[in-house]
Amino acid sequence: MDARGGQPHRSFTSTIVIVFQIISKYSEDHAHEVLEWIKAITNENINTVGDMDNLYDTLCDGTLLCRLVNIMKPGSVKKINESKMAFKCMENINVFLEVAKAMGVPAQETFQTVDLWEKQNLNSVVICLQSLGRKGAIYGQPSIGPKEADKNVRNFSEEQMRAGQGVISLQYGSNKGANQSGINFGNTRHM
Repeated sequence: MDARGGQPHRSFTSTIVIVFQIISKYSEDHAHEVLEWIKAITNENINTVGDMDNLYDTLCDGTLLCRLVNIMKPGSVKKINESKMAFKCMENINVFLEVAKAMGVPAQETFQTVDLWEKQNLNSVVICLQSLGRKGAIYGQPSIGPKEADKNVRNFSEEQMRAGQGVISLQYGSNKGANQSGINFGNTRHM
């Protein structure tokens, strides 16, 4: 009910639904795993409980994230802002995101600065850190999550390529002579 006693505005209701959907995707187990991984690499004495509040409190200023990527790839963050001013913290988060992309984290697995700074979507923060965690071995650090697939490049000869053009793949579909005659949907019309 709104202030006038009517129904809540439709956009307010849809916003609540969206927030609930984002929160429902969050996994405390995954967050715990990520925080344990960060603790192992940085040797920082951090709380590794996976709840949203702890994850936010641990990472919100971006300093730990910058230290993490500096350990994995030394010199990647030139200056870590220790100030707690909002724009300095968001700058740390932005620098982390740029370095993470440069280290091979796909753009679709990164997050927006506000997802962390404004606590809008901490699940996307965990996904980004999991993706970075899979790259750990490349940088001589522990890894988390499943091993990334190796490239499997195949080189076909010109003769093999020509032979493949003559094959009709089952992906094109096959109905084995079937048609739609005799198919009725619902009841027939009686007049």
